[in-house]
Amino acid sequence: MDLTHIQETLEQAGLTFAPGLTTDELKQVQETFSFRFPPDLAAFLGHALPVSHGFVDWRRGECPPIRDSMDWPFDGLCYDIEYNGFWIDHWGKRPEKLADCFRIAGEAVARAPTLIPICGHRYIPDRPHETGNPVLSVYQGDVRYYGYDLWDYLEHELGCRFNMERRDRDEPREIVFWSDLISGKTAGPKA
Repeated sequence: MDLTHIQETLEQAGLTFAPGLTTDELKQVQETFSFRFPPDLAAFLGHALPVSHGFVDWRRGECPPIRDSMDWPFDGLCYDIEYNGFWIDHWGKRPEKLADCFRIAGEAVARAPTLIPICGHRYIPDRPHETGNPVLSVYQGDVRYYGYDLWDYLEHELGCRFNMERRDRDEPREIVFWSDLISGKTAGPKA
């Protein structure tokens, strides 16, 4: 992957960059937020850090907006559980107490790969720890593939093309729990 070409293409599309994160900065972010950047995202952020158009500025460290972005997927599920009757069949019978519903959902999300915020409500899972994880759009219980991989997402989000061959699969990689929400293997809203 030619990261200089990717950066130049994204700059032409209007994205602004700061110098890339150092190895120590990458390590600190991962320790602070208890995840590991997938290799492609780590390489990209180490090369150049996008700092405009709502992209997460990882240099801000323990900044509340980053923590809020990381909490957003679970908070959104809880909103749908409380106000829209959302429940997943394999969680079992929906408890009467809302606190019990939130606990069950929280346990499921805790077992799932951590979603790392990229921009707005776009996330990339930290597992598997491999290049090529899809980028997901997460809005409450509505989860969708928003990019086949990081590069596909960036092209889609900023309306540009890197003109690179890179796909080795016909479908986005499945991600534990999150892909189930996308594919409909779970139940949607339940009264």
